[in-house]
Amino acid sequence: MNKITQLFNIQYPIIGAGMIWASGYKLAAAVSNAGGLGLIGAGSMYPEVLREHIQKCKKATDKPFGVNVPMLYPDIEKIMDIIVEEGVKVVFTSAGNPKTWTAFLKEKGITVVHVVSSVKFALKAQEAGVDAVVAEGFEAGGHNGREETTTFTLIPMVKEKLSVPLIAAGGIATGRGMLAAMVLGADGVQVGSRFLASVESSSHEKFKQLVVDLQEGETHVTLKELAPVRLIKNKFFHDIMALYANAPTKDELIALLGRARAKKGMFEGDLEEGELEIGQIAGLINDIKPVAEIVNDMIAEFELAKKETANF
Repeated sequence: MNKITQLFNIQYPIIGAGMIWASGYKLAAAVSNAGGLGLIGAGSMYPEVLREHIQKCKKATDKPFGVNVPMLYPDIEKIMDIIVEEGVKVVFTSAGNPKTWTAFLKEKGITVVHVVSSVKFALKAQEAGVDAVVAEGFEAGGHNGREETTTFTLIPMVKEKLSVPLIAAGGIATGRGMLAAMVLGADGVQVGSRFLASVESSSHEKFKQLVVDLQEGETHVTLKELAPVRLIKNKFFHDIMALYANAPTKDELIALLGRARAKKGMFEGDLEEGELEIGQIAGLINDIKPVAEIVNDMIAEFELAKKETANF
């Protein structure tokens, strides 16, 4: 057992990312049933919808699972109350100050993990009393770090300063990637894009297929004035680039983004006008498979790579 499997009482040190419009209860339960830790992504859910997903997840798995809560969303108090009421044992917080909720959750006996993109914020999370930290490199999909530090450099830098367990995220979709992250100092890995392209992900089938078809270089981080986000280069992305050519104000960027654009693209399947978030590793994802197969493949490749590297 390593620190992460021990902390969450799971078989493998693999955590499913809490992705907007992808991580419903089916994906969370599937990751947990496969031996990892599944997370429900609260970012795309109204409080009562989250409650429903937690209840359904409890029926779909008898293994540990958690909820990912981006703290920049409204209704955060209601979301935290529901998490406590429903007896959720693990919460991953992101996009906010870990001090705000860590003590509240810990008092309720909940294991708390915070997602960061820099050494500075990893230390702040540790000071706030979290049980573990996810350090996410610039390769990751969705909302990203302003520092642009890649996973390969971020993990050893954070490891050097941190005493709590460390989970690596950003650009990890294979067993070899998992081994590389752990050699660099991670105790476990968080996987997003690979699980998005799974049978159990709640994203639209058209979006999943687009992820499978993507090649290297077809994603880009933009909207840094609002919150940096890695997007697929579709019509909406090119509209953003055209607006940037005219030195837009922050309000003009907000107006172009509008409301529910991520839902339109990732959940409803509008591949032109939608905000399509995915990691750079999409260039290495070639099929849509059940989560159990993805996890089994990762572990088999991890073990094989370990044997191969023993001969170096």
